[in-house]
Amino acid sequence: MNRRQPGKRWAGPMEGKDKTILFVDDEESLLNITSEYFQQRGFRVITATNGIEALNTLKDEKVDCCFTDINMPEMDGLQLAEHLRNIDNTIPVVVMTGFPSLDNTIHTLKNGVVDFLIKPVNLKQMEVCVRSVLRERELFIDNIFLKKEVEKKERLERLNTELRNKVDELQIFTRIMEDFTTVQKSFDVFEILVQMTLEIAHADAARFYVINEAVRKPVEVAACFAPPEPASDYSSRLEVPGRRDPFHGAETTESIIMDIALGRDKKPVVISEGGGVIALPAGMRSFLAVPLVIRDKVFGVLTASVHREKPEFSGKVLYYLSFMANKAAYAIENLALYENIYENLLATLDALVQAIEAKDFYTKEHSRQVTGIAFAIAKEMACGQEELDILEVAGPLHDIGKIGIPDHILLKPGRLTREEYETIKLHPTIGADIVGQLGLWEREQQVIRHHHERFDGAGYPSGLGGDNIPLLARILSVADVFDAMASDRVYRKKMDEDHVFDIIRGAAGTQFDPDVVRVFERLYRSGKIHDL
Repeated sequence: MNRRQPGKRWAGPMEGKDKTILFVDDEESLLNITSEYFQQRGFRVITATNGIEALNTLKDEKVDCCFTDINMPEMDGLQLAEHLRNIDNTIPVVVMTGFPSLDNTIHTLKNGVVDFLIKPVNLKQMEVCVRSVLRERELFIDNIFLKKEVEKKERLERLNTELRNKVDELQIFTRIMEDFTTVQKSFDVFEILVQMTLEIAHADAARFYVINEAVRKPVEVAACFAPPEPASDYSSRLEVPGRRDPFHGAETTESIIMDIALGRDKKPVVISEGGGVIALPAGMRSFLAVPLVIRDKVFGVLTASVHREKPEFSGKVLYYLSFMANKAAYAIENLALYENIYENLLATLDALVQAIEAKDFYTKEHSRQVTGIAFAIAKEMACGQEELDILEVAGPLHDIGKIGIPDHILLKPGRLTREEYETIKLHPTIGADIVGQLGLWEREQQVIRHHHERFDGAGYPSGLGGDNIPLLARILSVADVFDAMASDRVYRKKMDEDHVFDIIRGAAGTQFDPDVVRVFERLYRSGKIHDL
């Protein structure tokens, strides 16, 4: 490729000789690439490395549109746009930047900028933009000459409407990008999703459900509702997951969510009252659902619904929310790649654990108690820091698989049938699969999978025995059984702790590792277990 000198002009093929593009950027490589590309497509190209050089060039040249970077030496892109507007307000200016923000967008639009591209810019995207703004310029120039003619009034109004809509679109897209760029925690992503959905879609309710191949029933983890009176403070709209309204958990909408997450299509949908073969719940005007996909796998589904006398959701709203879901997924991936990976993923999974415990008052705080006991045993057994770190993850999440167990079994107050017990026994495998989907924590995954194995090999899910069971799983097993029996449960009252201790000691060598039981006994007799 030939080196391009700033300020130099090139004429392309005859078909584009009457259209001239000015590219202004302090990156010479970008000028070279764009010049070569647009020259081959019939455009005449002029380049400059900053705003002052561009203005000097324009003393002798006429251009049809201008692409400019924002941050440049001597004169930046916004100052250049202001000068261009004073020279010829028909020249469309497109700003290119690697650091988009809502403030920048509004400021640039006030300076006569017609579009806003995010670096790195795709050349085909630039070409589409060039052809679009040139068409718009032609329309704009036509309207300047014809605006005094009454018969052209409607055309001018349509153009103005399109421009206003474009500004609105830019503001929405920039707001989405800005909010998901600055989010600090993975779980905050879900709250932002439902808050912005309520605003963008003008919905009555917005919810985010976790549902995927591991969690096969929708679990609500964030929800937001329109207030009775107008309000700007979204914090007043946030609700605790599980809030009920006439349509929450409706069979029809739940089947739509499951079909998107677990079916083959996995595409966003919008359904309106009387608009198709799927019947919405009585009183619901419109419903939409958008999957949140991470690495080609559905993690959850965002939904919105209109219950009152409001317009039904449009295809444009569905497009906005799909764009937002993509940015949310990208934000989650980015957060998972940086320093706070454990904090963010644990916060997300902890929300699922809380969702489980929120269903059953009797199991509240169980995960925390089990982790504390297991941690004390592991330290007493001189486990290293790596093992303790593994317990800090596996302990709180050891029962996360119960999110995949139906409530009528999980919360049954009486004795379980054989079939129901077999279903309960699936929760270690489900939990390990949930953690495994993150592509991390392989050893933690094994602890979660095997914390219900027995030392004599009669446990589940794999029937491992003795030292074949991971040590930390053997430790967690003792802690889990102690807290379970020493706490109130839906199917029985808690047992006396001394009696529970006797049961555990009596099961050493059969259900439990004798070495772990001996250490547990030492901690119990010293009172350290009671102090946790």
